[in-house]
Amino acid sequence: MAPRISLAMAIHNHQPVGNFGWVFAEVFELAYLPMVDALERHPTVRLSLHYTGPLLEWMRAERPEFIDRIRGLIERDQVELLGGGYFEPVLASLPERDRIGQLRRMADELESLTGRRPRGAWLAERVWEPDLPTSLVDAGYEWTILDDAHFRAASIGEDDLWGVYTTEDQGKLLRVFGSEQGLRYGIPFGDVDEVIEHLRVHATEAGDRVGMMGDDGEKFGAWPTTWEHCWGKHRWAERFFEALEANADWLSTVTPSAWLDGSKAIGRVYIPTSSYSEMGEWALPADEGLAFAEILHTAVAEKRPEARWLRGGFWRNFQVKYREINDLHKQMLRTSAKVAAMPDGPGRTAALDHLYRGQSNDCYWHGLFGGIYISHMRLATYEHLIAAEDLADRAAGTHEAALKADIDLDGRDEVLLSTDGQVVTVDLDEGAGIGSWDIRAARHALGAVLRRRPEAYHEKLRAHAASESEGPGADVDRSAGVTSIHDQVLAKEPGLAKLLSYDWYERRSGLVRFLEAGVGPAAFADGTARELGDFVDQPFEVVEMAARRLVVARDGRVAAGKGVSPVRVTKTIELGDSRLAPTMSVEVMVEARGGAAVDVRLGLEWATMMLGGGGNPAASWAVGAQVTAHDAAGTARNVARIVQANTYIGIDIVASPSPAADAWWAPIETVSNSEAGFERVYQGSALLLSWPVRLEPGSRTVVRVEQVVSVARDHADGANDAGDAGDTPR
Repeated sequence: MAPRISLAMAIHNHQPVGNFGWVFAEVFELAYLPMVDALERHPTVRLSLHYTGPLLEWMRAERPEFIDRIRGLIERDQVELLGGGYFEPVLASLPERDRIGQLRRMADELESLTGRRPRGAWLAERVWEPDLPTSLVDAGYEWTILDDAHFRAASIGEDDLWGVYTTEDQGKLLRVFGSEQGLRYGIPFGDVDEVIEHLRVHATEAGDRVGMMGDDGEKFGAWPTTWEHCWGKHRWAERFFEALEANADWLSTVTPSAWLDGSKAIGRVYIPTSSYSEMGEWALPADEGLAFAEILHTAVAEKRPEARWLRGGFWRNFQVKYREINDLHKQMLRTSAKVAAMPDGPGRTAALDHLYRGQSNDCYWHGLFGGIYISHMRLATYEHLIAAEDLADRAAGTHEAALKADIDLDGRDEVLLSTDGQVVTVDLDEGAGIGSWDIRAARHALGAVLRRRPEAYHEKLRAHAASESEGPGADVDRSAGVTSIHDQVLAKEPGLAKLLSYDWYERRSGLVRFLEAGVGPAAFADGTARELGDFVDQPFEVVEMAARRLVVARDGRVAAGKGVSPVRVTKTIELGDSRLAPTMSVEVMVEARGGAAVDVRLGLEWATMMLGGGGNPAASWAVGAQVTAHDAAGTARNVARIVQANTYIGIDIVASPSPAADAWWAPIETVSNSEAGFERVYQGSALLLSWPVRLEPGSRTVVRVEQVVSVARDHADGANDAGDAGDTPR
């Protein structure tokens, strides 16, 4: 009997919560629509498709006829839809109740749309932890798909991936397919004939093998250069489907569930915590990521056997690598607990919807696709978490609170202050800095600023810039045709390598700065201003805490030249209780307690996010008649009032320093990598209000900044408005 084999393809299609509508439309035209067109032209080609919740909602609203076409493919058993977490969360990062809730919501939605309940689940970013079978099975799922890297970690070789395995947790049995590397890399980047030959080589006379290819649908047209490759001049996808039809006598395409119904498992497997190989590299600190990538790529190129055990870091380490991700994750957990405590009813339903949207995985990590660096999606994620927490607090009648607890779960206490209008967290051990400043009515996270930090891929950008200086395109072979986005070096604007600068401290607000008397605004903007004190990232002690009021103090020192002054800094934070006009005042008292007289510039630093990237005309700074874009730099002397605003969000902040202060402001911009290349990204703006001060033994200096936030509209007035509040570009 001639050798035979089956091919099961699972194409995962996703757009994040908060992404721009035009991105949905563009990727739909480039990748999602052509794939369904091709399937209708080739009715004998069977595969599975996965559309995440945000994408399903967009298609229902904007392309309802497309849903009808998918339903038609399902009814003739050509396509199987996969389920998973509705808003594409990394399940391992969620409380069990939310894992089940997200998984069941997707199953319910697909059953409502198609009449069929999904049997298989797609795992966001293929992040696997050994307890997931319990969650998946309890939510009604029978199988999932992981990569070859997962199976290598479980001592399953590449030649043993041509089938399905069983695993379990607490006796809950789950079947797991392994996405075979040769197929995943060859489709669609290899030669069509080579992909067919790869399948032929692994065929058996028993016909008992299946090759699984599970990967992103966007690589079929939406990644750079892939539309021309897949659907345009090179017609890769069309030629591949034609080849599948031409070889149907020995090569059959199947949906995963259909394969399971007629086949037995190869064996049992227990898979350790893992994801795809690139994720392990990205989860490492920048210097370790560089070293790991070099070792791995060398081992793979030389076909060394130890390559199969090199796995890099662990997905949860993103919460260590990025303080901002940990803050986001712990706010999600805090909000989840509050929503879970709500009584059943419309309010809880709306809060759950916002919570689930705020669990979309994209801003809880960072790799090639931007993640936490994408500021508008980061703000959309926060927007939904703020909305959910606000609804839960209103239901419980607990808007006002003053809490000293380990909020970020680092083993040390922080302080949370909240009113009807705002929620503020203060990190006592790091300068008593304000890490979050959430405005409830606007559902806007003013403190959602990202620190500039080294990334492993910055070295690739520097090397590319160096080669470009030797001549345009010196390190790029543009004749090589289509390549994976993992291998491309593109830049959206020239000179990006010159913009690489890093912050030595976390970008919080209300930080007390002691700078050299002659320092200028440029040094503040690029992070090179020398700090003379030890108050930016060192511990403060709580002196007094009450509703809407926190007093903290630190005994430290200020050193300028040969002079050293022992100094006590007392910081008082007070919140005003107003829904549409919440206020925050920060008063700093500096007492010099001996030592030498020291001349310094005393400053209060603020970091705020107003979605002002790309010269957004809605976002601005204003001092008197001087108005600048929020992503522009500026200075003003003797300032008694400075305003920052975003008219689209409907929010402005009036800061009034006392006494009048020098004001320096500058954008906080990172250089990050994305599927379209290296790009400059606005992450917020920094404002320094400062005063020349002479610290003499026994002297006392008091400065104060009063800030009034004005909100144009209370989003909570839309009753229990679950849905797309955070998904509209702002």
